[in-house]
Amino acid sequence: MIRRLLPFPFLAASLLIMWLLLMQSVSLGQVLLGALVALVATWSMTRVRPVTSRITKWGKVMRLLAIVVMDVTRSNLAVARIVLSPGARQHSSFLHIPLQLKSPNALACLALIITATPGSAWVQFDRGSGMLLIHVFDLVDEDDWIRLLKSRYEALLMEIFEP
Repeated sequence: MIRRLLPFPFLAASLLIMWLLLMQSVSLGQVLLGALVALVATWSMTRVRPVTSRITKWGKVMRLLAIVVMDVTRSNLAVARIVLSPGARQHSSFLHIPLQLKSPNALACLALIITATPGSAWVQFDRGSGMLLIHVFDLVDEDDWIRLLKSRYEALLMEIFEP
């Protein structure tokens, strides 16, 4: 019964506290209005509840995390070298990559990885065709990028999130 009335109690409490912190003075009316806003917000959150995934291959998760840390470090150095070198040549471009990923959580992780890696940004994903559009700051070889993304990230994410 309580769970149905208050599906996300921590979120509701956080919203109420934030509401009260934003007020210049706290009154009973502000507390009631803040509670109402917090309740409506948490009830609406039940409609957008994310798809849950059961991760059983924690070794693969750790491997992916190590690869991402390595790639982010390497990309930071490469982008810094291009930006700090006067007259350095770079060719930025958009790149279309066909994906086999279907899991919303796996796609979200891939979006985070691509966007967190300096020099690349997730632009668009067409769920119908499975086509991903990314922007690459310094694109040397398209096929290399596609092969790297599919073998390094997509394959591991499919093993982690998709049965």
